[in-house]
Parts: sequence; structure tokens; C-alpha cells
Amino acid sequence: MTNAASPTTLVVIPTYNERESLPRIVPLVLDQDPGLHVLVVDDASPDGTGEVAEDLARLHPGRVHVLHRTAKEGLGRAYVAGFRWGLARDYAHLAEMDADLSHPADRLPDFLEAIGQVDVVVGSRYVGGRANVVNWPISRLFISVFGSWYARTITGLPLSDATGGFNMFRREVLESIDLARIESNGYSFQIELKFRAWKKGFRILEIPIVFTERAEGESKMSGAIVREAVWKVWKLRILDLTRRL
Repeated sequence: MTNAASPTTLVVIPTYNERESLPRIVPLVLDQDPGLHVLVVDDASPDGTGEVAEDLARLHPGRVHVLHRTAKEGLGRAYVAGFRWGLARDYAHLAEMDADLSHPADRLPDFLEAIGQVDVVVGSRYVGGRANVVNWPISRLFISVFGSWYARTITGLPLSDATGGFNMFRREVLESIDLARIESNGYSFQIELKFRAWKKGFRILEIPIVFTERAEGESKMSGAIVREAVWKVWKLRILDLTRRL
């Protein structure tokens, strides 16, 4: 574990109807390292998640922050807003993490150690050729494994888990990527972000994580998200080949 003098890292957590899980995940993140801050990006959740986030900010002043958005605009837009918020401040690293307890907060110290040697750390469910997932139906596992294989095959992205959403970036990576040009908004956002970083020549390291399916609430996966990912990887490949990425 790093010490309090380590560069401060912002963990961006997008939310939509996560009032039950948010009070559990935020303390878990904060407990991992004194240099970790949390930014909750709430898309006007009708269940009151935004108010819960404000309560957490009052409970952890200076370490928990809240960004309220006026509508549900999608995962990618939420992360871009969160990244811009963090880049406007002095955070050395910015991380992505789900609110639903599916990502293991106790791996964050390993992320912090690894980011000292590379530019991007990817929490991988499939590194080493095995699926480290808990409580997933076989249909969901197939979609995820096939999605990563599909993205890797079309784009050449050398990652076993291209679609995973538990990642950490040096601020220089996100500053180098023109966030305004990122078009993906569903899970293909994760592919596009990693692809653009890789094409910029940044060093990427995958470390294994165990992904646990959410116990409460509803998954945000939908047919529209899958369809976006199917065609978006081809667009990324074409943009790369025509040097317009």
C-alpha cells in the first residue's frame, strides 16, 4: 500500500439508481489508500442516489465529491465528464470503477503499485486464459468473452479483456486523448478508450481481478449497447487505417 504522500488518485464512479450499493462501495475504496478520492457522477437518478452521494461527501469531506448531471446520458458521457472534472484538478491518476460492488476495491493498491511502472492498468477478468467471474449466467459470460475476442480481432488491441470497466490511467494518457472525439457511450467506450491509449503508444498492463455479478439492482446491459460495440470496433479500425483516429 502507498502512503499519504503518494500522488492523489481519483476514482470515478458513475451512478444511476445505485442508492443501495453506493454507501457500501465508497468506504471500501477510501479504506484502500489515504491518497484515494472518489467522484460520484450521478445521472439524475430518480431513486435518490444523488442525495446519498451528497451525504457521503459530507461524511468524508475533501475525499468524496459529487458531480450531478441533469439526465441519463450513458456510461461513456458520465466517464468523460468525470475525467474532465479530475483533469481540471491536480490528480496524478484517474480510475474507473462500477458502483455495484462487482469490481474488487481491494485490488486498488495493486493498481497503484502498477501505475508507477506503466501508463494504463486494466483489471482483467480473463488474463491467463481463464474466466474469473462469479454468479454470471453462461449467456452473459459468452457475450463478454466473445466481445473481447471480437474487439481484439478487429482492432488488434493486445488485451484479453478489452471491455472491462475497472481501469486506471495516468493523467497524461487522458490529456493526450481528445476526449471530445470519443463517440462510444456504452461498453464500447471501454474498448475505444483503451484502443486510443494503445495507439498513442502508452504502456498497458493487465492484472487479474475477480468480477462478481451485482447482488442488488439491475444490470445496465442492453441490446443497444451490444449493437453499438459490434459496429464501433469496425469504425475504430477504419479510422486507424485512414489515419483519422
